[in-house]
Amino acid sequence: MHASFSAGTLLGAGLSSLAILFKVPVLVHLLLIARIEFILIFTFFRFLPEDTGKEDAVSRRQEVSSEKPVNVWTEPRTLLIGLIVLGMAFAEGSANDWLPLTMTDGFHVTHAQGTAVYGVFLTAMLIARIFGGAFLDRYGRVPVLRLCTAVSVIGLSLVIFSGNLTAAVIGVFLWGIGASLGFPVGLSAAGDDPKGAVKRVGAISFVGYCAFLVGPPVLGLLGEEFGLVRALMIVLIGIVLSGLVSRAVKPPASEKCS
Repeated sequence: MHASFSAGTLLGAGLSSLAILFKVPVLVHLLLIARIEFILIFTFFRFLPEDTGKEDAVSRRQEVSSEKPVNVWTEPRTLLIGLIVLGMAFAEGSANDWLPLTMTDGFHVTHAQGTAVYGVFLTAMLIARIFGGAFLDRYGRVPVLRLCTAVSVIGLSLVIFSGNLTAAVIGVFLWGIGASLGFPVGLSAAGDDPKGAVKRVGAISFVGYCAFLVGPPVLGLLGEEFGLVRALMIVLIGIVLSGLVSRAVKPPASEKCS
């Protein structure tokens, strides 16, 4: 599912580059995309199974009657998973909102080229999310997540400190590879224990989307003061923190999954 999300954003970036190249007015572009989305949604939503997103009523009643309410915000493991997702979602959301402008301002490329570099990031995300499941099954969450954070740190460091366009593009690709699995792995880890899984996954999703919504404006404010390239250092710090607490995504001892 996350790979499909990345594929959609990659397609959107490609269409945006073409729109810029052919000087399509923004209003025309957005109205056309909105119409396509409307058609797609109302064509395919009816094929979703009727019980999608619903809980079994009997098991839910049993859980409510036999278990104490779960307060996920007091669970150390859930909070640490939230910290992981916060850092990695910030890394992804910052690229989604600021990477094209960072390339145009920091490396003096054209707007179409800046959007194309964003496409490099999305391509890396798509590749990693397609093949990441096999690596998670083979090596486990913690080693893979640590590798992802290391790769993302290397990539982002190239963008921030290299001052070279070619090195920065390579860095963007590594940044995308590294940032790809943090959110999906965090959601999976939050759902390990069936009891209270809905609340935990909801809490982790809330944290992740807060990072998507709040992080980029903060980065923009820092960018006005220090420049967007240097402002990315706060993203780098978030990724490092995610790596330091990556052990939190290890399944509980009672679970026989990796």
